[in-house]
Formats: sequence, structure tokens, C-alpha cells
Amino acid sequence: MSKTYAVIFAGGVGSRMSGADKPKQFLELGGEAIICHVIDKFEEAPCVDGIVIVCVEGWLDYLRDLLAQRGYHKVLASIPGGETGQESIFNGLSYIKRNKLADEDSVILIHDGVRPLIDCETIIACAESARNCGPTATVAPATETIVTVDGGKVVGVTDRAKCRLARAPQGFIFNELYGAHLRALEEGRRDFIDSISMMSEYGHEIFVVDGPEENIKITTPRDFLTFKGFVDLKEYEQIWR
Repeated sequence: MSKTYAVIFAGGVGSRMSGADKPKQFLELGGEAIICHVIDKFEEAPCVDGIVIVCVEGWLDYLRDLLAQRGYHKVLASIPGGETGQESIFNGLSYIKRNKLADEDSVILIHDGVRPLIDCETIIACAESARNCGPTATVAPATETIVTVDGGKVVGVTDRAKCRLARAPQGFIFNELYGAHLRALEEGRRDFIDSISMMSEYGHEIFVVDGPEENIKITTPRDFLTFKGFVDLKEYEQIWR
């Protein structure tokens, strides 16, 4: 079976994390940086053969010190990110291509460095779906009503049962995703919000797997407190089980 690689991108500087003295991916909970909570999950997932981390360039040495302390076995490289998420992901894919790590049909999992509440089961499900079906988004149910607004008025109400929140990881076949990124560069397209959006724009059918509802992206102080709450809950469950 072809191999599976994860590209974890942590290129943000945390501008919405007011008061923080470091990028959000390096904020700590329980003495462990958020990005290490993320890497731990992919390190544990048996389907993942290697991990490439793309980091905001000014913090690359800081990241490498963290990685050395943790002694990860699957982390193959930590490389500089780009100006956008799209560029950072392409940097990770290019590293894999340049070093001949992946076959054309290898699976690539793309994940945010600030989305630590993922689990191994979802990582495995996403990789299997990407291999057997095609481009795959991890999703979570929409728990509130979603409306369409125009000019300060509600012009449509979407059936919540048909709505999902796009999360991560996102899974792809390497040559398809790399080819889509090359096409975007040729067309001067640098505005794709994520790789699923890019693949959809270029005509690929997108499949989904359900992931944990708590698999949020930590962007604001409120998100960090939510993350802490879920970690505390898991610790309490061990005590009261």
C-alpha cells in the first residue's frame, strides 16, 4: 500500500490572539505547545508514515528546539512557510516532491497546526477515504441555524441537516493535489482558503468523513479557553470513571 504523509502548517502569527507574546501555535497548555498536541496525534496514528511541518519563518528555530525535546520519530522536516496558507501548503508538498518521499498515489493529509483536538480515528478515516474515494474533508455537524443575509435582511434559511462545518485534516492523493497547486500558480490564483476549495474549483468531487465536534481551530483567546476546557474534561473523566 502507498504511504501516507501529513503536512501540518503553522504559518500564522496569531494577530487575533490579543496579549500573546508568541504565535498561537506555540502557546502552551499543560506545559506543551499547541502544535505539539497536534503532532502527538499524527505521531500516534498508525496510518501516518511521515510528517512535514511548515512554520512561520521567524520561529523555525524555536519549533526545531521543541521537536528535538519531544524526540518525534515521524517528523521528517520543519521548513519555512509562505505568506499565505496556500503557499505554506505548497512549500510542504514541494519538499515531499523534491525529496521523492511520496509516490503519485500516496495520500497527503493537510492539517492546521492550531487544531489540536483531532483524534487518531478521524485521521485514519480521512486517509482511507482519500485513498478509496477521492479528496476528503473532515466535517462536523452544524448545530445552529444558518441563514443567508443580503442588505441587512435574511433572504434564505438553509436546512441545517444538510450543513456541515469544514474542519481538518483534509485528505488527497499526492499527484492530484500537487497538480492543482501548480495550476493555481500558473493561473495566478493565490486566494484559495484551503485545498478542498481549490480541488472543488478545479472540478474534483469532494467526499466527507465525520470528525469530533470539538475539533476547533484555535484563533482567539476564547478558542484557547475552549481547548483548555476539553482537556480538563478528559482529565476529570479519568478520575470519575
